[in-house]
Amino acid sequence: MNNDEKMFELMTKMYSEMQKGFENVYSEMQIGFEQVNDRLDKVESRLDGVENRLDKVESRLDGVENRLGKVESRLDGVENRLGKVESRLDGVEKAVVRIENNHGQKLTALFDGYKQNSDKLDRIEAEVTKHEEIILRKIR
Repeated sequence: MNNDEKMFELMTKMYSEMQKGFENVYSEMQIGFEQVNDRLDKVESRLDGVENRLDKVESRLDGVENRLGKVESRLDGVENRLGKVESRLDGVEKAVVRIENNHGQKLTALFDGYKQNSDKLDRIEAEVTKHEEIILRKIR
């Protein structure tokens, strides 16, 4: 065998070994890619779960916001009604003060009249007593 043939055979053998090496590297890369893809699929699945949970949390927060809006609306209504009650109460207080003043004046007038009647009765009684004494003196 001459040198050229040996060289060709050596090159053929090296080429064959390199091809096997490339095939091994290719298969290892494919296995690595599959592992990476599997891990990425798991990560995506977990992210989908997290996303679903976040959607549920967001939905619940929307519900809470709606309920808070309703509570605020009801509180506004209560505040309005309370304002009306306060204004009515102010009116009632003014009416009570006016009634108390009127009744006070009327009671004062009644007591003055009572005092006048009492004074008149005292004078009449004194006169009657005088007349009784006069009549009793005349009878005796």
